[in-house]
Amino acid sequence: MLKATNLDKTFRQGTEDIHAVKDVNFRLERGERVYIHGPSGAGKSSFMHVLGGLSSPTKGKIEFEGKDLYRLGDRQRSKVRNKFFGFIFQFYHLLSELNILENVMLPAMIRGGEKAGKIRKRAEGLLETVGMSERLRHRPNQLSGGEAQRTAIARALINSPYALFCDEPTGNLDSEMSEEIYKLLHRISEDNKMSIVLVSHQDVDGGFFDSEYVMRDGVLERTLERHTAR
Repeated sequence: MLKATNLDKTFRQGTEDIHAVKDVNFRLERGERVYIHGPSGAGKSSFMHVLGGLSSPTKGKIEFEGKDLYRLGDRQRSKVRNKFFGFIFQFYHLLSELNILENVMLPAMIRGGEKAGKIRKRAEGLLETVGMSERLRHRPNQLSGGEAQRTAIARALINSPYALFCDEPTGNLDSEMSEEIYKLLHRISEDNKMSIVLVSHQDVDGGFFDSEYVMRDGVLERTLERHTAR
C-alpha cells in the first residue's frame, strides 16, 4: 500500500546539515501494524512525517497505491492525506474554540461532499467507540490527557483512513492510560483493517504490532516480523 525507496531527509540547522533519514527502504501493507522505536533524535518522527506526506524528502520517493506521493501537487497531496491518512501526535492539537464533537467533525467538513448531519452522526459514533460519548459538548481545556488523546483518535478516524500515523501518542500519559490507548488502537485496526505506523522511544506491548523496526542515526532496521500482515 505504501512504499519508501532510498529515502533521505536532510535539514539545515545553522551552518550544519542534519541527515535525519538515511537511505531508508520500507513497505507498509494494508492492515499491518508497525512499531518503530529508537532514542530521541534518531529520525523517527522525520521519517514518519515524510512517509505520511507531511514533509518532502531530500531524496528518494514515497509511493501510495502505486503513485509517487511527492510528484503530486500540494493540493492533491493534501487531499490524499485528508482522505486516506490519519495522524495522532503526542500533543493533541485540538482547537480550543471548538467543542469535542466539532473537533472530530472538522477533517470531514474540510473534505466536503457530505451533509453535516451525516458527518455529525459518524463523529458521535466514533466518540462513543473511544469512550467519549458523554463529553461531546466539552471544550479541550475541560479534558484530561487521556480524554484529549481519545478525542484525537476519533478525529483521526473520521474519514476512515487506510493508514494511521502515530507519533509518540502516549508520551503525555501514564502507563495505565497508555495501555488503554494501545488496546483501543489495536481493536480499531483489527475491525477496520487499518494500517498503523507508530513511532515511540517508549516500550510498546509486543502484542500490538506485526513488524518492529529500530531507528538509530537516521538508519531504519527491521528487528522483528511476526507474521505477514492481513
